[in-house]
Amino acid sequence: MQPQFVHLRVHSEYSLIDGLVRVKPLVNAARAAGMPAVTISDDSNLFALVKFYNAASAAGIKPIIAADVWVRQDEFQDPTPLVLIARTDQGYRNLSRLISRAYAQGQVENRPTVRPEWIAAEAEGMIALSGGRQGDIGQALLSGKPELARQCLGRWMAMFPDSFYLEVHRTGRPQEEEYLVEAVHLAAESDCPVVATNDVRFLDEAEFEAHEVRVCIHQGRTLGDPRRERAYTAEQYLKSPEQMVELFHDLPEAVENSVQIALRCNVTVDLGTPRLPAYPIPDEMTTDEYLSNVSAAGLEERLESILDKDADDYTEARQRYYDRLDFELGIINNMGFPGYFLIVMEFIQWAKDHNIPVGPGRGSGAASLVAYALKITDIDPLEYDLLFERFLNPERISMPDFDIDFCMDGRDRVIQHVTELYGSEAVSQIITFGTMAAKAVVRDVARVQGYPYSLADRISKLIPFEPGMTLAKAMEIEPDLREFVKQNEEAQEIMDMAYQLEGIARNVGKHAGGVVIAPTVLTDFAPTYCDPNGSNLMT
Repeated sequence: MQPQFVHLRVHSEYSLIDGLVRVKPLVNAARAAGMPAVTISDDSNLFALVKFYNAASAAGIKPIIAADVWVRQDEFQDPTPLVLIARTDQGYRNLSRLISRAYAQGQVENRPTVRPEWIAAEAEGMIALSGGRQGDIGQALLSGKPELARQCLGRWMAMFPDSFYLEVHRTGRPQEEEYLVEAVHLAAESDCPVVATNDVRFLDEAEFEAHEVRVCIHQGRTLGDPRRERAYTAEQYLKSPEQMVELFHDLPEAVENSVQIALRCNVTVDLGTPRLPAYPIPDEMTTDEYLSNVSAAGLEERLESILDKDADDYTEARQRYYDRLDFELGIINNMGFPGYFLIVMEFIQWAKDHNIPVGPGRGSGAASLVAYALKITDIDPLEYDLLFERFLNPERISMPDFDIDFCMDGRDRVIQHVTELYGSEAVSQIITFGTMAAKAVVRDVARVQGYPYSLADRISKLIPFEPGMTLAKAMEIEPDLREFVKQNEEAQEIMDMAYQLEGIARNVGKHAGGVVIAPTVLTDFAPTYCDPNGSNLMT
């Protein structure tokens, strides 16, 4: 059966400012509704990408990669939204670069923004949607400036030939219908296609209030605050294709175009393939040969201190070490990981040369004689009968993984050294996401609902302080909490809402020691994120 509609604009929990949509439930809902594809278009980021791509692919649904970006233009006082959808692999890389540049060069009042000329430089391989009534064309039309609207549309259509769509909504927000009439008229006049989206923020209509609470938590406001902007409606849920067809029965081409756009988008994200930067080696040698040479030299140095040359079994013992070295090097080189060992060797040696304490090695990496010879570890694996196959096994292809402990006072210096060696555009730390955990979500919800601090404090203190504690588990194991919630209606209301928001992504953090090094620039693989002042690069 011919698909009827595909959602092209969905904010997941990773939008951070709004959006309650969790990735797996989204994929399950799309599959249950018979949709062949679905899009996540988070606000200025692709944080959900890997989780979404894997989940959708596993479910047999095409993952469409997109983002809402905010465009700064001289003709408009405030930035306006534009939806950018990756149509090809090149489009995905261009979108990654654009988002990265928005954080690095375009942050205005803590909002990453882009300029039209930046978009023009990266437009290849992308489809753009106008952003509806909030977009620049919508703003111009609703301000009674049809000529400005035509100028904006002409510019976008030239930038995205056959790939720009006027976006329309019917979610019950102010001026939507007024905009839609004007937009359809402009589309006919300019021969520009229209497309319907539902600007989705939650999966189910019943989640609207939970979404409002989520938005208020981000804004630091209460639900009852009269100054609070009511920017969303209960209609912004994941409607079925049948509902969307009915909603736009007078504009069937807008619904059909959503399917056409989905058909045009074919992006393959290569996940799980190791990509190592090139370690500088002498011109006349291969990486394999260089690793073998430095490993043999390092082992010779180690053997001088661990073997007794006058012992009867010296020759035999020495041969055992060289046999093990040859065995390990064969596996390392065959699996394509000689560069990994050299990269790790270099920054560990740099740390030691600069008086930064480094741990002796732990985990399965301590089982490698090559690592011992390169002074990555300080543990002799033969002395303790440690098996190299536990660290690197040709039957289970995966990246080697050394657990390395640097003194916390010197760790940043090591990261800085690696950045200088491989280039600031090739090295970053790893982003993490703080979530609404049990104790904190209760306090947040109570504040937004306008309940006194003392009530939130009492509930929060009754939740046991344990790693991984959830509200459901707390209710199960803590009788005082159960009893208090049962007897107090306000506490019950707080808990009911907290259950809906628990575990939702709330803010960005930085992994304490994780570092990514790319063979080219990071944006060839994924977008980067940074603070408003350009520091703390992460991916």
